[in-house]
Amino acid sequence: MTQTTIANYGSWRSPISSDLIVSATIGLGAVKFDRKEIYWLESRPSEGGRSVIVCLNEDGTTVDITPKPFNVRSRVHEYGGGAFLIHEGIIYFSNFTDRQIYVHKKGEIPQPLTAESSLRYADFALDKTRNRLICVAEDHTNPNTEPENKLVTIDLTTGKVQNLVTGADFYSSPRISTDNAQLAWLAWYHPNMPWDSTKLYLADINPDGSLTNIQLVAGGENESICQPEFSPNGTLYFSCDRRNWWNIYRREETGEVTSLYALDAEFSYPHWVFGESVYGFADENTIICTYIQDGISHLASLDTKNKSLTNLNISFTNIAYLQVKGNNILFTGGSPTQPTGIVKINIATGETKILKLSSNLDIDQDYLSQPQQIEFPTSNNKTAFAWYYPPKNKDFQAPKNSLPPLLVKSHGGPTAATTASYNLKIQYWTSRGFAFVDVNYGGSTGYGRDYRLRLNKNWGIVDVEDCINVAKYLVKQGEVDENKLAISGGSAGGYTTLAALTFDDTFKAGASYYGVSDLEALAKDTHKFESRYLDNLIGKYPEEKAIYQARSPINHIDKLSCPVAFFQGLEDKIVPPNQAEMMVKALEKKGIKTIYVTFPDEAHGFRKAENIKRALDSEFQFYVLIFNINRKG
Repeated sequence: MTQTTIANYGSWRSPISSDLIVSATIGLGAVKFDRKEIYWLESRPSEGGRSVIVCLNEDGTTVDITPKPFNVRSRVHEYGGGAFLIHEGIIYFSNFTDRQIYVHKKGEIPQPLTAESSLRYADFALDKTRNRLICVAEDHTNPNTEPENKLVTIDLTTGKVQNLVTGADFYSSPRISTDNAQLAWLAWYHPNMPWDSTKLYLADINPDGSLTNIQLVAGGENESICQPEFSPNGTLYFSCDRRNWWNIYRREETGEVTSLYALDAEFSYPHWVFGESVYGFADENTIICTYIQDGISHLASLDTKNKSLTNLNISFTNIAYLQVKGNNILFTGGSPTQPTGIVKINIATGETKILKLSSNLDIDQDYLSQPQQIEFPTSNNKTAFAWYYPPKNKDFQAPKNSLPPLLVKSHGGPTAATTASYNLKIQYWTSRGFAFVDVNYGGSTGYGRDYRLRLNKNWGIVDVEDCINVAKYLVKQGEVDENKLAISGGSAGGYTTLAALTFDDTFKAGASYYGVSDLEALAKDTHKFESRYLDNLIGKYPEEKAIYQARSPINHIDKLSCPVAFFQGLEDKIVPPNQAEMMVKALEKKGIKTIYVTFPDEAHGFRKAENIKRALDSEFQFYVLIFNINRKG
């Protein structure tokens, strides 16, 4: 039996190093069936964050399809997604460097389809009848105005681009019926985000490719529509939150919209990126779908004829990019004990195969902390949700009557959510003796529209209070040291972090990753997709300028008196570097301990291995210094 060493929390030696994390972990997504092959997208930190299409052949061999230096990634809405389409072995993809569409046949060099221009492309649909792609385009021709978003067609022979649908501020999800006779799509307008209000349209496609008989199917004010799809016989289905939860609906032959199955669960995700999928058709009467309930993903079969739902028994608690082909389904799936992988299940036989894992590390379970879902009291007599990870390392235990430091994580978005997936970045902390809590504050998705709307007009209040209250809750429960409370977050989570540190003294230190410090600056200087996001989260600008100023940490440096670490990509267009720089200069002037770590080759979110490693280790060393943690035990 191995004897444990007595050592202070936070000083434990861990086998989960930053080198290990970045060298053995990749991103997986965008799984697709094509003929007898299976394809997916891998994001590789070791290749500078390059995204590569990978193919699993019928004989079981795996091969990289995308040659260097191509990078399969879209920049529409800056967040991208929906970067490629495959049909009968031919791949159409958006290349990150020049933003143009390429045609790629396996074993050949990708060839440009579109000419170099100021257009960006995403979310492709193939119109086989007319030999063209239909996709979302974002036109950046005029640098003095916001980009124009539209649906366009691209001739597969000539590469000619033509406008198909224009006039809305944003578009997504062009979907063509199985007989190529109809087109469905989503559109929305400022100041709404797609999880606020969207509209679903349906049109007939004329022989010449133009649209006629355009009609509004569903959506509008206070109704969000996601993932329109045509069934094998041409019936239009979609996800809608008109009864608080994103459930699946369909358009009947009469034009009426009906619900397939009412459940207090989310059959969708917020549309931050293109190409996500939560359901598909096994046949005309059977939908295979995933939904989120109480923070956990479930897999189910939905009978469209009898309107009944049957759960399928699986071990995965986080499911995304679901694809269906007959009895076979594909998705990315993970759980607290299993890294995210490409999963294939035969629903007829129940056979489950893991085709690829995001990490092949074989880490002893005795080093891994298991998440505990907690519902804690917060402001206004409400409760909020979080995943709590206690410290765990089989080689160490802390001295009696001592408590661990706590790191509170505020996720980005803010309209997003955290899950209980296997995450080595979290285990990095817990295996060193930190407690970690991942907060789904009010405004997060996965808990219904009403919970999501808690943040409207209250960003910088509800999220901050929930992060503070979860820390106080864990202190009261006797789980953590009230003198060693830290908070960390990226992007919108960085703003929550800075606001919590500025307007309250619960936390003793924090780290902001490309976080917002000046809400006015963000309102004036960000990309189109989020340029009116703050109208709903805070108020109209400049009409409600006073609220922006009151909630901006940069305007209240006098209230900030604890150390802060800043991590910033200098190519960031979503939260520009000046947001961090203003804060750093003000703190340095005040004499408060701070570090400012910049990455000249990164944008919003860090993709390169060496940068991910540097940021993670720097944040840890920062807390060790601030909390005076004795590394020797």
